[in-house]
Amino acid sequence: MAKRPEKATEFATPWPTPRCNGDLLGHESAERTLLDAFNSGKLPHAWLIAGPRGIGKATLAHRFARFLLVGDHGGGLFGGAPGSIATDIASPGAHRVTVGGHADLQVVERGVNDRGRLRTEIVIDDVRELGQFMRLTPAEGGWRVAIVDAADEMNRNAANAVLKVLEEPPPRAALLLIAHAPGRLLPTIRSRCRVLTLRPLPDDTVVGLLGRNMPTIPETEQRALAGLAEGSIGRALELARAGGLKVYRELFAILDQLPTLDVGAMHGFAEKVGRRGDEAENDYRTVVFLLDWWLKSLMRQGATGEPGPVLLGGENALRQRLLAGADLDRWMQTWEKIGY
Repeated sequence: MAKRPEKATEFATPWPTPRCNGDLLGHESAERTLLDAFNSGKLPHAWLIAGPRGIGKATLAHRFARFLLVGDHGGGLFGGAPGSIATDIASPGAHRVTVGGHADLQVVERGVNDRGRLRTEIVIDDVRELGQFMRLTPAEGGWRVAIVDAADEMNRNAANAVLKVLEEPPPRAALLLIAHAPGRLLPTIRSRCRVLTLRPLPDDTVVGLLGRNMPTIPETEQRALAGLAEGSIGRALELARAGGLKVYRELFAILDQLPTLDVGAMHGFAEKVGRRGDEAENDYRTVVFLLDWWLKSLMRQGATGEPGPVLLGGENALRQRLLAGADLDRWMQTWEKIGY
């Protein structure tokens, strides 16, 4: 089972990780779908939980895993079908699931390479034990649950190993595949899963979650971060921690000078995000994301004629000026070269 390094190229997260996050908002319909499938007595053996990055897919998968492994399946005082997949995350059983101490749970993630860095993909070594794990009799008499986070990060060999598990599903075992881009998965994997697609969160939900996790941020900045994150609480939190609004202001100040540029300011900005080290890598990721976000808002405005999002003031005027200077195809080519 893959273990994450203490220091990785991803943003460090002071907020709850999906494993221990009991706070899931905005996906009540998806929760009901999982619960109805369980209550039917015909729970599909494999689920593909798809949707944009950072909207709660992994949190939902771990929430359902806790329900299957330690949840109250008796339906309360008078028995019957359970009414929710929620569990008491502070209970001893849920705690064992959270810390990876439950014998019937396996979580597959990207492993660490020889230099102690997080790999860019899930490799065969990360999933080698999955088939044997799923075929074992549940140690605690209930279910066996495996989570692959994220399945679209598997290379070909890892994907084929998971496909073998899907082709011969064992009884009372559930495989939960998380995918940010399900189109990257093998069609044979997708066809063997029940697909559950999660939608981006409303801005008000993102603002509320930002307030819970980072209450010192003013509400005006929370709403600006929600606008940049486009329905992803994970992205909003990453941007908040990385100083995304400050970076956006600096980036916008450079773009606002187009078609001319302050070469000194541009070089200073480039040097800031071109340093070596994990912090600089986070800065670079933030700049690339923000530039990608800006160009997509520019193209949407050019394609629809409707004003785009305004965070600082002046964005729509800049987009109109840039669209007047070059046609939409030219901006599309620029966006493709960034390749976020």
